Amino acid sequence: MAAELARMGIEVRTGVAKTGVVALIEGSTPGPVILLRFDMDALPIREDTGVDYISQTPGKMHACGHDGHVAVGLTVAKLLNQHRTALQGTVKLVFQPAEETMGGAEGMIRDGILENPKPDLAFALHIWNEKPVGWLGVVPGPFMAASEIFKVKITGKGGHAALPNQTADPVAAAAQIISGLQTLVARNVSPLQSAVVSVTRIFGGDAFNVIPGVVEFHGTIRTFEEEVRTLVIRRFHAVVEGIADAMGCQASVEIEKLTPAVVNDPKAAEALRKIFTRLLPNDTLDTQYRTMGSEDMAYILEKVPGCYFFVGSANTDQGLDYSHHHPKFNFDEIILPKAAGLMAAAAMWYLGFKA
Repeated sequence: MAAELARMGIEVRTGVAKTGVVALIEGSTPGPVILLRFDMDALPIREDTGVDYISQTPGKMHACGHDGHVAVGLTVAKLLNQHRTALQGTVKLVFQPAEETMGGAEGMIRDGILENPKPDLAFALHIWNEKPVGWLGVVPGPFMAASEIFKVKITGKGGHAALPNQTADPVAAAAQIISGLQTLVARNVSPLQSAVVSVTRIFGGDAFNVIPGVVEFHGTIRTFEEEVRTLVIRRFHAVVEGIADAMGCQASVEIEKLTPAVVNDPKAAEALRKIFTRLLPNDTLDTQYRTMGSEDMAYILEKVPGCYFFVGSANTDQGLDYSHHHPKFNFDEIILPKAAGLMAAAAMWYLGFKA
């Protein structure tokens, strides 16, 4: 990637957040700086698409479209570089690692992507297989959810499974707690607001006839509004610790914030809506769509106004409609030039492109 950018004659910096790449395209005159971000990591999934360009690394595949994002980013770089003399300002292209595992955006920010030069506006996109080709999602305000991960450890008193009265059973306590957490959102969060609490892993015990002393379970919390996040976390502690105590066990709770909500600047979203409507009048432009998925582009948008948008990429007729992170995930490549054109057009608009 860096070599391809360098071949275009673009200034390139490598080793940003270990494997990230930053490229600068300077227009003919000074002006604002726009940051365009493209994530590029794969996932620890064994690919089952059967395509001739299948992953060459066993157990890893591009199951979220980030390979498409890189292709889009390189195409945008080529388009903007060809017209750099008509740009009034600077384009900063950011190819970011570790979005899937989180930490990539924060690492790149620590390594200075928001300085020298400092961006005035930021855009990013995601190929989106939850919607068909011909759909675009450009939403003002909260768009993707904040994400936390939790680890809960329930400590009781183990013993013989035939003598449960002599134990404080953490398995039974964990079962009751997990059931209780299913009502946390339904009975604490307003039906007009959104939150998700999902338990995804549970560990405990080594033998069929032994009640263990400890059970542990993990999961995720997703919210949009800070007040909902605070409420859910407070009630999470109350439910877990209260039920554990009632069943003679002790609970320890660890909650780690992964990323804040992706919040789009309303003015930036409205500008993209106008540009996209003019370029693609026959596409469906959705300004209401939201998802409980999370994205670390949120850290950049906390510091720089901008907009993160979706480009529908599913094609049911061709069997290209598996969800993201599925072993059969693939998308209709017809949307790649569209996505590149939309991003390039957005940058050209902001930098006062003059043909």
